Amino acid sequence: MRSVCYSVAASLDGYIAGPGGEADWIPMDPEIDFAALFSRFDTQLMGRRSYEAMLAMSGGAGGEAAFPGMKTIVVSRTLRQADHPGVTVLSRDVEGEVAALRSGPGKDVWLFGGGELFRTLLEAGLVDAVEVAVIPVMLGGGIPLLPVPGPRVTLRLERHRVYGSSGIVLLTYDVLRER
Repeated sequence: MRSVCYSVAASLDGYIAGPGGEADWIPMDPEIDFAALFSRFDTQLMGRRSYEAMLAMSGGAGGEAAFPGMKTIVVSRTLRQADHPGVTVLSRDVEGEVAALRSGPGKDVWLFGGGELFRTLLEAGLVDAVEVAVIPVMLGGGIPLLPVPGPRVTLRLERHRVYGSSGIVLLTYDVLRER
């Protein structure tokens, strides 16, 4: 079974983007092996606002163009599939589709963002891991890692790493299922 992993950068005060959606506060630490990070996944799953932010940051490159070899699924009630041929637009039965995706073949699924989609999938029991790169900055506001009201979820630390040159702390947790 594939895992859904929410892998995201967050400020020390818990935001994944600034008040205007900006991500210019996230440094590109040369110690981080992005190729290894991306190789764990063959699918990225994101909400519409995260997709639109990715398009803006990449000059319009989305899906396969932005992340070669990775299928992109965008959850949106407003985007039309015909207008975004490089991605799969998912507009109905999100929880059922993600459950089917998890049970299918392939590598893990990267829940790229955003916070609202994370909250929805976490509430549905469809997130298996949470990986947060804590960036040593306080934004004072913005888009939260987990919007309120969020579910109470117990996590188990699986690994951690400190990147000394940037001060980034990478924390990887498994989501524990209530029995």
